[in-house]
Amino acid sequence: MVGMSTVLAAALSVGRSGHAQPTSEGRQQTSQPNSIEQAKQKGFEGVDFYYDVFGAPPGQDPQKSFEQVMKKDQAEKPEVMAKQRKLLEERYDLSCKQSPGVTMTKGKPQPVGPAVRLPAGMTWEQLAQMGPDDIRKKRAFPAGFDRLPHPKHAVGGQVFPQIQIKQFPRLERFDVDFDLPECLLPEFPPPIFLTIHPELGDVSQGEVLHADNFDRLFRGLVTPAQLDGLRMLVTQFAQEEFNATHDRKSAKPSLGVTCLDCHVNFHTTAQFHLNPDTRPQLERLRLDTPSLRGMFNQQIHGSKRSIRSVEDFTEFEQRTAYFNGDPIRAMKKGMNLIDRVLVAHMGQMQNMIDFPPAPHLDPMTGRLDRTKATPLEVRGEDVFFGKGRCAACHLPPSYTDHQMHDLHLERFGAAADGPIKTFALRGIKDSPPYFHDGRLPTLEDTVEFFNIVGGLKLDQEEKKALAAFMRAL
Repeated sequence: MVGMSTVLAAALSVGRSGHAQPTSEGRQQTSQPNSIEQAKQKGFEGVDFYYDVFGAPPGQDPQKSFEQVMKKDQAEKPEVMAKQRKLLEERYDLSCKQSPGVTMTKGKPQPVGPAVRLPAGMTWEQLAQMGPDDIRKKRAFPAGFDRLPHPKHAVGGQVFPQIQIKQFPRLERFDVDFDLPECLLPEFPPPIFLTIHPELGDVSQGEVLHADNFDRLFRGLVTPAQLDGLRMLVTQFAQEEFNATHDRKSAKPSLGVTCLDCHVNFHTTAQFHLNPDTRPQLERLRLDTPSLRGMFNQQIHGSKRSIRSVEDFTEFEQRTAYFNGDPIRAMKKGMNLIDRVLVAHMGQMQNMIDFPPAPHLDPMTGRLDRTKATPLEVRGEDVFFGKGRCAACHLPPSYTDHQMHDLHLERFGAAADGPIKTFALRGIKDSPPYFHDGRLPTLEDTVEFFNIVGGLKLDQEEKKALAAFMRAL
């Protein structure tokens, strides 16, 4: 077996060119670095491996190194967040407009838009009349329609909203805060609806599911196998920024995060991170945590990965997505190899979660029951299945086509996203902000976005009706 010292020596003898550097065995020896900075100056790429093994650069105490990094990050945090706030305010009106009676399932006011700011002198009507080439040449594509970056994109990692951190302080990072205002987020805690007990309505009892209450809340409602899966879903696993190692981003060491820390009550509170699949780092997409509602009726999982079973996604997520797609870092920080039987139990539990009630929909077809729907909703449905062409991708009853699509935003001068899965629109009123990275704060913004990207040329009343229909889903 190769000794650790031999492995480290080999790692530290790799230069920027990727080739081994001369050693003392009859060749010129390169002196070892004693800090990250010196290592970079000398061209040592293997220093990252050294840091991963020992939790500190060569010659430094891990705890001391951690404290130095934390102090530096804390000092830089105000500037990091001020820069992100400036970016958001340039892109959006963050005043959080509301409208009487427009609420989420439990009554939280839903944000009403559009909130995306237009280029100076431009109106939505003018922009909708322009083609992609014209928009690109005039740089008229709204900045709020382009990629929304992570506040600390070069570092990335999972970031939780303050309302959740108040209840679970272990989820707080010392280097970055959540960036969007609470009024643009889903209800907290979200209600939970079970496919097997629709007559019970919200079974959360107003609580956030966690390790201390899951058995009390769900025993007798689900099978023993599903309850065991729920146990695993509220079990903490090491995650890149939240773990016990000295290169974490939480002040205190912990066992990590749970599946339901991100998918709170099987829904979301718009927690975000970066997709694990793309490189280089700056090309990675910010990803909002999607809802797990209606998983039983969805055939692909993962915004970019198109994984074909919830069981495979569950296992893949813990092994790599928690660690930015790097299984080596997962091994170092505490990867857990979950038995496939337990993965199946976890998948079964996720498949028990239903969408919220939609009293204006026909339960047999998923379309509007026009004896209950408002005239505005009816007109919106006509636009959705007609001029708006929304049903080309969003088909009832879950309002998805189980496919991935590329909108080719580079046509407009924006950054390319590549193929992204079609998200289900059932219960969409409960899931602001919208799009895979949360770049669209309100449903009105999604309507304006697709009106331009799709060249739909909807008028003001058609756009208003379309948003009303989506709120009825």
